[in-house]
Amino acid sequence: MPQKNTIKEYAPHSYYHVYTRGANKQKIFLEAKDYHYFLSLFKRYLSDQKATSKTGVVYPNYSVNIKLLSYCLMTNHIHLLIYQTDDAQSLRKLMSSLMTSYSKYFNLKYRHVGSVFESRYKAKRIDNDGYLTHISRYIHMNPRRWQTYSYSSLRFVFSEQCPGWLSLSEVLSEFKSREDYLAFLRDYQENKDILEEVKYQLADD
Repeated sequence: MPQKNTIKEYAPHSYYHVYTRGANKQKIFLEAKDYHYFLSLFKRYLSDQKATSKTGVVYPNYSVNIKLLSYCLMTNHIHLLIYQTDDAQSLRKLMSSLMTSYSKYFNLKYRHVGSVFESRYKAKRIDNDGYLTHISRYIHMNPRRWQTYSYSSLRFVFSEQCPGWLSLSEVLSEFKSREDYLAFLRDYQENKDILEEVKYQLADD
């Protein structure tokens, strides 16, 4: 029987919560450079301009059909909130590129043998736009010290500079200011009932 949320319904103009973790729940980030390398893969595959390798190979680019709205890189798992504009399975191709590229980096650096990630990532199509802000909050509050965590998109909410591969506008458009969004995050404990309902829109942990 397939695991829940591993069979993905690809549809144009749709939002997805995407989750993947290390094989056997192992750590996939062992030091700061590992996180930074994964972030560089966002830039490689989602920036407006196509990137090339040192040997001149042009990397695939998904910026036309994919928007990254929120992310959080944890020690042994990753959360992404993604908007897909087409029906050509750009999300599947992006995840394949990210996971393959990072696996090659990790295996070479640490002389690791075997899978870095679980065999398949999990994804859930979000069929209610009203859940988007709550899912973004769920992602941003994954770390225990979420307000100062370095490897989530929350740090760009209060930064004057936001990378071109990250699109925060759709989540923040629901708030009058960025400070209101922070208050929304702090309000987590008072909205457990809403979050209980939202969990059915999320990929399984």
